[in-house]
Amino acid sequence: MPSSDPLAPKEGALFRKILKCYEMKQYKNGLKLAKQILANPKYTEHGETLAMKGLTLNGLGRREEAYKYVRLGLRNDLRSHVCWHVYGLLQRSDKKYDEAIKCYRNALKWEKDNLQILKDLSLLQIQMRDLEGYKETRHHLFTLRPSQHASWIGFAMSYHLLGDYEMANNILETFSQSQTSIEAHDYRHSELLLYQSQILIESSHLQQALEHLKKYESQIVDKLAVRETMGDLYIKLQQPEKAVPIFDALIRRNPENVLYYEQYLIARQVSEASEKVALFREFQAKYPRALCPRRLPLNIATGDAFREVTDEYLRRGLRKGIPPLFVNVRALHQQVDKAKTIEALALQYFENLTRSGHFSREDADAGAPVEPASALVWTALFLAQHYDYMRDTDRALECINVAIDHTPTLIELLITKGRIFKHAGDAVEAYIWLDEAQSMDTADRYINSKCAKYMLRANMIQEAEEICAKFTREGVSAMDNLNEMQCMWFQTECALAYQRMGRWGEALKKCHEVDRHFAEIIEDQFDFHTYCMRKMTLRAYVGLLRLEDVLRRHPFYFKAAKCAIEVYIRLYDKPLKSEATIEEIDIENLPPSELKKLRSKQRKAKKKAELESAQAAQAQVKREQHQKSKQQATQETDPDAPQLDELVPEKLERTDEPLEKAIEFLKPLQQLAKDRIETHLLAFEVYYRKNKPLLMLQSIRRARAINSAHPELHSCIVRFMKALKADSDQRRCNAHVQQVLDKANQELIGTKTPQQLNDEFIAKNNASILHLYEGARGLYELDASKKDAAINLITSFDLSKLRLEEAIKIYMALRDGDVFGECEAKAAAYKQACHNRFQYARIFRNVEELEAQLQEKVAAKLRAEQEQQLNHLDVSESAGMADAAF
Repeated sequence: MPSSDPLAPKEGALFRKILKCYEMKQYKNGLKLAKQILANPKYTEHGETLAMKGLTLNGLGRREEAYKYVRLGLRNDLRSHVCWHVYGLLQRSDKKYDEAIKCYRNALKWEKDNLQILKDLSLLQIQMRDLEGYKETRHHLFTLRPSQHASWIGFAMSYHLLGDYEMANNILETFSQSQTSIEAHDYRHSELLLYQSQILIESSHLQQALEHLKKYESQIVDKLAVRETMGDLYIKLQQPEKAVPIFDALIRRNPENVLYYEQYLIARQVSEASEKVALFREFQAKYPRALCPRRLPLNIATGDAFREVTDEYLRRGLRKGIPPLFVNVRALHQQVDKAKTIEALALQYFENLTRSGHFSREDADAGAPVEPASALVWTALFLAQHYDYMRDTDRALECINVAIDHTPTLIELLITKGRIFKHAGDAVEAYIWLDEAQSMDTADRYINSKCAKYMLRANMIQEAEEICAKFTREGVSAMDNLNEMQCMWFQTECALAYQRMGRWGEALKKCHEVDRHFAEIIEDQFDFHTYCMRKMTLRAYVGLLRLEDVLRRHPFYFKAAKCAIEVYIRLYDKPLKSEATIEEIDIENLPPSELKKLRSKQRKAKKKAELESAQAAQAQVKREQHQKSKQQATQETDPDAPQLDELVPEKLERTDEPLEKAIEFLKPLQQLAKDRIETHLLAFEVYYRKNKPLLMLQSIRRARAINSAHPELHSCIVRFMKALKADSDQRRCNAHVQQVLDKANQELIGTKTPQQLNDEFIAKNNASILHLYEGARGLYELDASKKDAAINLITSFDLSKLRLEEAIKIYMALRDGDVFGECEAKAAAYKQACHNRFQYARIFRNVEELEAQLQEKVAAKLRAEQEQQLNHLDVSESAGMADAAF
């Protein structure tokens, strides 16, 4: 379509050169050509040239000027498809995909058959999952270019993603029949056939899918996918006898694939446990080096058969010294009888190895060869891991100490001892042992990462960053480099450590960094929309799209989002005050003696703040230099990448709308992690503070659908009822809203009062400390005068029935005063009682005791170093005397 403001032939030729320069990324040349056109008085306000000048400036990284010229060009020529297309490209470069789609649609109003605009529009539509719009655009492209492969594939895929499998299959079938010449081992055609079979399977046309695979088997390159799919189809079509040889051959090809064994057992129609174990015996004989046929019978066997197969499996692992042996059988501990059998076998091994060097007395009596000396160490390690899993800390430490005394240089022993202390509640002692393990092998990235993680659990963030710096790029701070590498386990642990330390801004910064990583991952899929269509990797492409749709369901995002929501709720409940306000309040209320102490404290704090600010300034200079170099590199590789705002902890923690920020993290969880009850409990906390009764009710109902017996749900219901009762006189609700709330009230508590509901809850769940804790919260929430009764309800519970995590939760509620108000005496008494129960838990120990232990350890370490130096000197002197005598 001709331009609404055409150029003269000379200027038109220059304009076409501008387009070519932009395509070739020769931005400076394109800018010179645009200036030549605009220098002509007739075309100083030529819209399309101004727009292209702006687009060229954007390629050079001059974003503000680019928007200025593109908007000016669009204003001068609103009927130009070029101006609208350029404006859409500019919006797309800033990741404003919705705005870019609007621009492309406006461009198509003036030139509806422009292929480039249609292609760009289809990419944005699939990126934003506008599947209906994507189908229309792909249909338009198909009608314009029916001879191109991409037109057929995109058209078929648009129907597949919408769930219209029959239409998608018909398009692909027609396209396949139109193919005249097919080369041997044509990978793209092979992938197309497999994609068609996937569509048939998803549409439940299993027989048709099987026939399709048989018909085109000779043309499909991926023979493994064919065999796997055909075997699965035979089972689903109730033809298991045909699937048996297929999975038998697949097991022969890969005897470590668990799925093959499961499918083989289904195909053989074996139901009895003894028959399954017998089949696995056959596989053990066929594949003596394979691990799967030895491990899988442990899941199936019971009684004496389980003892027999477990005995064989454990002996083999302990004899060979397999470090993850316990991890392989840990899942079996969920069944009490199997856990007891494993423990009895391990104790038998340890006793007999210590006595005779054999796993059993029968072996010793029969004169069997003595087991290797390392078997005793691995057995002690296995027992320590077993007792640690059962949370028997004393016996676990006893076993691991035996192993360390036997072989002090085995790194796995030190790691396990650190893990035992971690589970016992002493994160600092755990870090010490991991640090010792890391010092033995400084080139091992796994141990380095483990040590850093344990440091973060002990709130030692600076030390963790330093130890991670051994494996990060030189010249850049470890924290920045880990952020560039999207090392999310480190950032989530950092966020949780900052949260425990009360450094809210730093915690939020890490949470936002994780959120940005997920946004980047979602944006990175943009490059695959054209690549996968061109390379015909269609099955992988569909898998990518489906993964991206549920990406924020990932545990890393859930952890970061949960942390951020909790911090924002804390900042809403207790907003941070400015230093000036705090000083004024203290000065007005404090006596002269206390005021003098305060002034001294403020002077020290000021000196410390000045020192920290100087260090922070140096770090900021380095960070800016690194950021500048990073931006330059980014502009060279991707000039269209938008610049993100810097995350400043002080600004993040002093936001004016903490609940709105919390909702930004909550929304993805409500969409993608709605099967987790924590999502809806967090949602209730946010909406409770926003005083949104319908959203509070929605959160409660969703949580009840997942687990109606969850203890925290009861507390939510009690507070919801209290909020409704408190606001019933003040709020004038819409009649329909009030009807919904009344119905919810009837559904949740019936004719009972909140107090009666809470009393019944306590009486019904008096054997669970978490339920009693929520009941006590409800008791205090409904009647503050019953504070002592509420506290006694939880502190009088039998501590021997408590887990460490439960005791810590209750103690922190008493210590912090957020739940039951000030109760220092009760908290101190409960701390002492918990210390007697959980002797290793650091949170229940006295500060003086910990400092004394630390000094003792430092002194012991110094003595050991001195002894080592003396021994070295003695060896040197002896060598010198020997040389002299010689």
